[in-house]
Amino acid sequence: MVNLAAVRTALRYGLVGLGVALLSTAQLQALLAERLQRARIAQLGPEVLFQVRLAELALDRLPPATLARLSGLSLRVGALPLTSTNSALAAEGRLLRQQLCRELRPCPTVLPAALPHRGVWVQLLAPLEPVWLLAPIPPARRWPPDPWLLLAGLGLGGSVALLLFFWIEVQRPLHQLQRALGGVGTAAGPPALPEERGTTTVRQLTGRFNAMVRRLGRVEQERSVMLGGIAHDLKSPITRLRFRLSLAGLPGVDLQQAEADLAALERITQQFLLFAGGNDNEVAVAVPLDQLLAEVAAGLDADTLALELQPLLRVVQPVALSRAVANLIDNARSYGAPPLRLVLQSGPPEGEGFRIVLWDGGSGIPAGKWDQALMPFQRLDAARGGSGHCGLGLAIAARVAAAHGGGLERLESDGSGNGPSPAFGFRFGIALWGRSKSQLGS
Repeated sequence: MVNLAAVRTALRYGLVGLGVALLSTAQLQALLAERLQRARIAQLGPEVLFQVRLAELALDRLPPATLARLSGLSLRVGALPLTSTNSALAAEGRLLRQQLCRELRPCPTVLPAALPHRGVWVQLLAPLEPVWLLAPIPPARRWPPDPWLLLAGLGLGGSVALLLFFWIEVQRPLHQLQRALGGVGTAAGPPALPEERGTTTVRQLTGRFNAMVRRLGRVEQERSVMLGGIAHDLKSPITRLRFRLSLAGLPGVDLQQAEADLAALERITQQFLLFAGGNDNEVAVAVPLDQLLAEVAAGLDADTLALELQPLLRVVQPVALSRAVANLIDNARSYGAPPLRLVLQSGPPEGEGFRIVLWDGGSGIPAGKWDQALMPFQRLDAARGGSGHCGLGLAIAARVAAAHGGGLERLESDGSGNGPSPAFGFRFGIALWGRSKSQLGS
């Protein structure tokens, strides 16, 4: 079966190659004709010089009409003959005059002749009246082109068509595919690519990429629906259990422990909701980050969490960023050690970035387990695991940081004040850094 798309592509680039070949052949032929005409004028110069000298000598003894009849020269007697405005003929006349002026004194006047003649009028030195000699100049051959030039033009046209084919049908679609692959795994996801351009192999590759994007979209949607459904389904029975326990007061039931278990279930449910993408569509607005972080830490006294907040105005997703910082604070309180310190600084690039660091006095997460700690549903028993935690706190913070063009960074200090810690006693820190969403094209 004939592939009509391939036939159309071949015809399109074939016509482009043929057009380039004809154009380049015409230009090469024009250049060659100009060179050949210059060489012809150079050969014509001595012949015209001989005719001029012969005619000037004969005019001393013979009248112009008799001289023209005897010698066969084209002579015109009298006033200025009819001239042409042909620029090419005028240029050829100037070249011929330059050659004549090297041998003749005074330098003769040379004018392009009007049709039907194709040549120039050369003024002769005559004793009685002006006499003009017509020097014919044959036209340059413009077409048909020289066979070798035609072959060179066809080769150039074929090369240009081939380069265009590779650039438009292969290279450009592959560049688009490369850029789209960079968007795989991001919150927005890569866009679908057009499948009608490119070679058969490129179109097949683009089609498979689009199919992969659709599958990833379905998987992400199913994951979000599943996690969101689980979380929403758990919220109602947790609320009812909390209400019934507050009313029951059953003997032998440790209400305090039951309340703690319910609080742990509620925390897990909230983490599932956040990880399911509850803030992906939050609008970014300009907020003072120092006031936002002060509100996050409002429930804690200064002895529990010290604040060192630089006044900064940035365009962020405030709800998502608040919950990410709250996760870091909760982890540090549960699994770190006092003292705790929350630091806000301006980060690179200047005027766009921000850097939030939470320090504590604990041993923190080992460097070898840092990557594992950032993975969803991964609990590190020795450092960041425990009741009410499902291994999503740092994963959510990392996702929020990535949405702001940044990430999470592990920091260590020796606790002496000589390391990156701002004061004595702080040993482990987690830095959440990013920049304004407006700088990311959001």
